[in-house]
Parts: sequence; structure tokens; C-alpha cells
Amino acid sequence: MADGDGLSEAATAAASPAPAPGLSPPPGWRERLRAGLAGTGASLWFVAGLGLLYALRVPLRLCENLAAVTLFLNSLTPKFYVALTGTSSLISGLIFIFEWWYFHKHGTSFIEQVSVSHLRPLMGGTESSISEPGSPSSNRESETSRQNLSECKVWRNPLNLFRGAEYRRYTWVTGKEPLTYYDMNLSAQDHQTFFTCDTDFLRPSDTVMQKAWRERNPPARIKAAYQALELNNDCATAYVLLAEEEATTIVDAERLFKQALKAGETIYRRSQQCQHQSPQHEAQLRRDTNVLVYIKRRLAMCARKLGRIREAVKIMRDLMKEFPPLTMLNIHENLLESLLELQAYADVQAVLAKYDGE
Repeated sequence: MADGDGLSEAATAAASPAPAPGLSPPPGWRERLRAGLAGTGASLWFVAGLGLLYALRVPLRLCENLAAVTLFLNSLTPKFYVALTGTSSLISGLIFIFEWWYFHKHGTSFIEQVSVSHLRPLMGGTESSISEPGSPSSNRESETSRQNLSECKVWRNPLNLFRGAEYRRYTWVTGKEPLTYYDMNLSAQDHQTFFTCDTDFLRPSDTVMQKAWRERNPPARIKAAYQALELNNDCATAYVLLAEEEATTIVDAERLFKQALKAGETIYRRSQQCQHQSPQHEAQLRRDTNVLVYIKRRLAMCARKLGRIREAVKIMRDLMKEFPPLTMLNIHENLLESLLELQAYADVQAVLAKYDGE
């Protein structure tokens, strides 16, 4: 009986026509009726609005007001238009100067920040269709994502941008995530490699930060960073996490990285004094060295993004002289970008010749 049922099901499946791949099934009568009523409703509202306007033309005195507006426009002289043009140009110039000053100080546009932070939520943000997991639309979206997955090239934090000040702004404006989930995992692995070691249990703040770097949820990571600062106000990795993910502008990120630098230098000097006591202290020194180099590198990138390119070049050159073995952070790539921006092509060639093949 089981074999007979299986054969009958197979015959039924073979007899039924299979939908063509990539094509959605034709809409049913309910969808067509709903679409027709939606179009008819819009037309009825438009006709009703015209009828209401025509019925209220006498109480609102539309004809008299229209004649008054026409008389006013005809009575204007060329001097009025010259004054109007000059006033609008003056206001536009003042707005441009203010925007330049605000961008130079905070590293972002004031109009963009206001529109993204305040106006966009009031207008409903980015339209996104939320569909149930079993609905046909969600199935089609999953099929499309699977088709595009093979064409997606994954980078390890492309361009090394700041998650809060740059990637999150992209998400606010476009409603899309610039980093893939796999890329987030790669970045988390880098953080665990650079900022954690086997001696984290010796310092309670490092124990909290070890859990923070493994946390998937960004708000949970930020909360853990504040908990680490409550335990130890000189926790450099906590400042690093806040600068990378909580800061919404490059200026805020630079301020937090300067705090991290002050704390990181203190911890680095302590680790240098204790490095020969045990293998655990040597591992702790390597971790504190990675943290210090990372902070200085990110400070150089902040200076470059804020227009202080020569300062960024000096920081990176000093960093490469002080810690020549640490090439895994690819500091020379950031140095090449800054030198190209300064059009120092001879220095670019010298750096390429030194680090060729790395």
C-alpha cells in the first residue's frame, strides 16, 4: 500500500505543471480586486476633492482671492525681484558658511544629521515590507538572496571604516546593512585576536570585555563596555569599542580614542615592567601592545578624515618605526592612502618598495 501511494503521488506531481523558475504565480482574483478598488478609491477621492472645492468656491471667495493675487504679482517692480534674489543669495551663503564650519568641527553635515536623526523617523523612515516567513513574498525574497549570494564578495571590514560614525550612517540613510553577517564574524574574530588573551581573568574589566567582543548584539557590546569602565576607568579596550560603535561622528570617535590612548599607554608601561615574570605576563604584554598600536592607527585615520593629513602621516610613520614587526594591522596601506592624498608620489613608491609582497 505504501508503494502504491508513493507511485500515485509521483504520478500526480508529474501531471501537474511546474511553475517556471524565476516567475511569480499570477495574482488571484482577490489580489486583482484589491488592486482595482485601490485605484478606484484614489480616483474617487480626487473627484470628491474637486467637487468640494467647487462647492465652496463662493464661501471661500476663490475668484476674488485669485484676482487679488494676480493684481499683486502684476504690481511688483523689477526692484522687488532684485531684492528677493539678493536676499535668497545672502541666506544661502550664510547656510553654506555654517555648514562648512560645522563639518570642519564635527566631521558631518548639520542638515544631513538633522534630517537623518529627526525628520526621517517622523516621515516613517525607509519603507520596508515585512512579510510572514511562510508567505510567497518571503519565499521569493529568500530565493533572490540565494541567487545573489554567489555573486557577493565578502571583505574583512572593507575600507576599515568606523562602524558607528560611517557604517551606521550608511544604514540610517539607505536602510541597508553595508556589512554582511559573515564579515561581522570575521571582524569579531579579529577583535578577539587583538584584544583578548589568556590572562584576562587577572583583571575583571578585561573579563567583561572578553565577553563583549564575542557578543553579537551591538547594544549589548556597548553596555558591556560601560560595565568594564565602571570596574576600571582605565580600560582601554572599552574606550576602543565605544569609539568604534557608539560614536556617531569622527570627532566623537577621536575623543574616545584619545581617552583610550591615555589608558593604553599606562597599561602598556605596567606590562613592560612585568613581562619577564611569567609567560602569562608576556602574553599580556603582546595583547597590550596590539591595543596600543590599534589605537594610534585609528587616531591617525581620524586625523586624516578630519583633514589633518600631514598629522596622520606623521603618526603612522612613528608607529611603523616604533613597532616594525606589527605589519598584520596593515598600517602601510593607510599610509599609502594618506600619501596619495598629499600627492607625495616619491614617498608612495618608497613605501611600496619596502612592503612589496606583504
